[in-house]
Amino acid sequence: MNDLASNALDRLVADLGDIPVVTEEKVVRRRSRDFFWYSPILNAQLDGKSADLIVLPRNEDDVVRAASLCARHRVPMTVRGGGTGNYGQAVPLQGGVLLDISGLDSIEWIKPGVVRVGAGAKMNAIDAAAQAQGRELRMHPSTKRTATIGGFVAGGSGGIGSVAYGGLREPGNILAARIVTLEEEPRVIELRGDAAQKVNRAYGTTGIITALEMPLAPAWKWIDVVVVFDDFVEAAAFGYEAALADGIVKKVLAPVTWPLPSYFGALKPYCPDGKSVLMAMIAEPSLESFKSLLGRRGNITLEMPTDDSLSRVPLYEYCWNHTTLQVLKTDRSVTYLQCLYPHDRVLEKVVEMRELFGDEVLQHLEFIRFGGRVTCSSLPVIRYTDSDRLNEIIRLHEERGVFIANPHVFTVEDGSRYKRADADQLGFKHEVDPFGLLNPGKMRSFVSARL
Repeated sequence: MNDLASNALDRLVADLGDIPVVTEEKVVRRRSRDFFWYSPILNAQLDGKSADLIVLPRNEDDVVRAASLCARHRVPMTVRGGGTGNYGQAVPLQGGVLLDISGLDSIEWIKPGVVRVGAGAKMNAIDAAAQAQGRELRMHPSTKRTATIGGFVAGGSGGIGSVAYGGLREPGNILAARIVTLEEEPRVIELRGDAAQKVNRAYGTTGIITALEMPLAPAWKWIDVVVVFDDFVEAAAFGYEAALADGIVKKVLAPVTWPLPSYFGALKPYCPDGKSVLMAMIAEPSLESFKSLLGRRGNITLEMPTDDSLSRVPLYEYCWNHTTLQVLKTDRSVTYLQCLYPHDRVLEKVVEMRELFGDEVLQHLEFIRFGGRVTCSSLPVIRYTDSDRLNEIIRLHEERGVFIANPHVFTVEDGSRYKRADADQLGFKHEVDPFGLLNPGKMRSFVSARL
């Protein structure tokens, strides 16, 4: 840090008054990280990147004050929730302030089908409050027990529940977002309906989220199910059929090829050697229909109510990117990709990718709805050799019509399957962050017109 930057930070801390701050270097460095180490490429690029201090707002007034001071002193600010992202979304590239919004954790109200919460509210706490009224969040990441709702909206795209409701970008999956701008005189803006998408998966570059309204679904008694198959394509074919069965209420359908289940810890006893599995969360009233649809094609080895209490590991923590994490716990030589299969050729492309890459790309699918159609996202585990081969694997997928959202880059544009920032998000950033101080470097299309 140069003397000019150091002086600006000293003045900022003095001006913050009684707002709590953390300056201990070891703590600041640790909390400036996320799970970018899933990627050997990002691990090299982001290792050592850190904020200079942490600011812990207690309420929205503190956020407004911190934003004003960062703008006046031209100090970068990166907003952090639970720090559960996988590609450096909340890792500061240019130091400055790490704004930890976990103190904004109030559940303001719950109405039929809707909840309004502070951006720092943990998703498991929101679900617990909603379930007391017979409701639950439509979707959550596999990191539900540690993720904040603000971090999920700012850095995520979908997860557990997307097989029924699609991703966060589907109309109606984010109802409203309240944000604070990063200006010398910050504004508080309520974004409702489609306008709330301006902050979705923008990595906190388009405003500081302080509150969210999210839709709720009926709460079901969910049953965790593991179905074993001799062949992965059979598991994928049944998963696809179950995803298309609209009368069966489900929250997860995740086929996983062997040997990935051999890394599944507490779930391993239900995953016989050499077998591929389908992991599912099925609403209890639909379980009989699910079994009827399955017939004799696979064997159910686990059938138990979902339990995400602290002493348990729920099935959803083996799904989505937790599948990759289970492998990385014992084998740090692997990495992963994020793929989207074309809805009209799902099984065809599953077979094609399997034949093309063999055991170099170990398939793991998550069935989802996308634009009203059933398809699947794929988070395969890659036997990593070097960046050139990884880029070749990406190119071969895309040439064959399988879209890639690259998890080995840290900008909004490069991580998108469209390879560009949403026009509304880019334009909105100029309005709410004129000095380019919000998570600088994460939206490479943005060039500040202000000094």
